[in-house]
Amino acid sequence: MTTTWTPARVLRDLPRSRIRSIGGTPIAGLCLTGVVISGFGTSALWLASGVWVKDLTGSDGLAALCMLAMWAPTLAGPLLGALADRFRRRPLLIAASLLMAALLPTLCAVDSPRGLWLLYAVLFVYGATGVVHDAAESALIATAVDRSLLGDFNGLRMTANEGMKLLAPLAGAGLYAAYGGAGVAVLDSVTFLLATVVYASLRVREDRPVRAPGGRTAEGARHLWAHPVLRPLVLAAGATMLCAGLNGALIYAVVEALGHSPAYAGVLYAVQGAGSVLVGLLSGPALRRLGERRFAAYGIALLAAAVGLRAIPNDALAWVCSAAIGAALPTVLIATLTALQRETPPALLGRTTATANTLIYTPNVLGLAAAAALADHTDHRLLLAAIACALTATATPLLTPRNPTPA
Repeated sequence: MTTTWTPARVLRDLPRSRIRSIGGTPIAGLCLTGVVISGFGTSALWLASGVWVKDLTGSDGLAALCMLAMWAPTLAGPLLGALADRFRRRPLLIAASLLMAALLPTLCAVDSPRGLWLLYAVLFVYGATGVVHDAAESALIATAVDRSLLGDFNGLRMTANEGMKLLAPLAGAGLYAAYGGAGVAVLDSVTFLLATVVYASLRVREDRPVRAPGGRTAEGARHLWAHPVLRPLVLAAGATMLCAGLNGALIYAVVEALGHSPAYAGVLYAVQGAGSVLVGLLSGPALRRLGERRFAAYGIALLAAAVGLRAIPNDALAWVCSAAIGAALPTVLIATLTALQRETPPALLGRTTATANTLIYTPNVLGLAAAAALADHTDHRLLLAAIACALTATATPLLTPRNPTPA
């Protein structure tokens, strides 16, 4: 008797009562295709936008504003995520993709510093659309994929995203060198058009959203705070991403201690990405064996060890630590998203997911900023040790069995 590899089961074994396949391709395969296509364009533009502004102005600060413009809408996650609960998710994904496909070609007009306002405005809309897109996609998947396979799907989604982060920046850099920023914008527009075709091919039976009176936006936050499973996971994920931001900003200090040029950071990032790709393939079986809390806790503990050992200047150890960081960091994200999809009523899932993303990813930006301010004045080894201690403290409560709560 043979056992089907779990990722293959995700693409094959789905509740047929809820979905219909298109041309023999189940919904999971179509959704992963959409993730790969849109992730490729996003990663390419993420790199090219900063280089574009740097070339036009020579300013590092103005180039950094590109990332701020894309991240800022995350702060409005609870409000934007409510859209995913007020409208059917598949049409919302199609509309969001078409909006960006139409908006991105306007960046072809940016050819001087005077046109930067248009670039920043498009990037801001890009970030806001991404918040809505992520909330709608998560809610759609939760209603279409069997609950026992949600962890596997989220792991494969992480693998697809990380794989695009390895490939797309290289393609974006090459396209930018040949055709400039406008060429990358057109490429990203085409990827949104292709994603639109993928989402239009989905055949999911969605109930008409129920419009409850008042208090809709805050309901997601209340659900997170009151839930005994979700609250500790979201808090642990936010603390982990804060530490990840601190650790990420110290990469150049680590490279300098190794005696390499700053470009060597790209090698370590590639090794880290390979670790993330691998853990995405293994997360489904690990979640079933360990549960969300222990899976996240073991991942955070591994991250703590890898961050602490980074203080030792050794090339082979640096590679091992980078791979371990890449494998460890996604665990808490996959565990939290899977728990959200399993423990949240469908009518609340859009705004709850967006609220959780705000609480999880905003600390990452704060960590980057804090480390940037501390890096020049504090020994990076002391900072790495402090981060490792903080991560250990974050993992410990998740290893403590939670008390049963009354139904």
